[in-house]
Amino acid sequence: MALQRALVVRGGWEGHQPVQATELFIPFLEHGGYDVRVEETTEVYADTAVMSATDLVVQCITMSEISPEQVTGLSRAVASGTGFTGWHGGIADSFRGSSDYLHLVGGQFAAHPGEDPSPSRGEGGGGHPFHTIDITDLGRTHPVTRGIDDFALRTEQYWVLHDDLIDVLATTTHPQRLSQPWHRPVTSPAIWTRSWGEGRIVVTTPGHSLDVLEHPSVRTVIERGMSWATRTASAS
Repeated sequence: MALQRALVVRGGWEGHQPVQATELFIPFLEHGGYDVRVEETTEVYADTAVMSATDLVVQCITMSEISPEQVTGLSRAVASGTGFTGWHGGIADSFRGSSDYLHLVGGQFAAHPGEDPSPSRGEGGGGHPFHTIDITDLGRTHPVTRGIDDFALRTEQYWVLHDDLIDVLATTTHPQRLSQPWHRPVTSPAIWTRSWGEGRIVVTTPGHSLDVLEHPSVRTVIERGMSWATRTASAS
């Protein structure tokens, strides 16, 4: 039986520790029988031969830029059955200037409001809020999140702008605060999947730091997402 091929693409803003973060999950892939290739740029997305032979792309690139040819190559590969997954800014805050990438992923980081907007709490204002990740009814039966209970984190809480083609497995709610300009609680998707042609996409928004990635529920969701999105799983 041929090995499944996983492509780990990492880079972008160093604050999300793309090398250390992806190194947490490469052993999982290798132990699961994947042949793992690591790339430090998105140039590989424009390589049709590589992408057509790839069963899973794990991306960890916050912000940065992508060329039209590269995002087209990625989108075509996913539509042909290549799985695509990642966490936090590495997938939900990538390539802010590419509407085609946003169209592929279905959701985009907009903000991570903190507890206190005062400048004394740091750039952008706000400490990391204590919040819950709430599994949806769909999430309680989905292979990626089945058996996982609601869980709490103190870390960046992503406010996500999204469309309705995503299947939401978990949400998180930003409360109304007197110090903030919104007037009612706002619920954002925290974990979602998306079908794109023959491919599967899984986005997990928690993952700002290594300790969050090592949280048992977060790590389980990411690892299950890799397995579920992989091309051979999509064909079943």
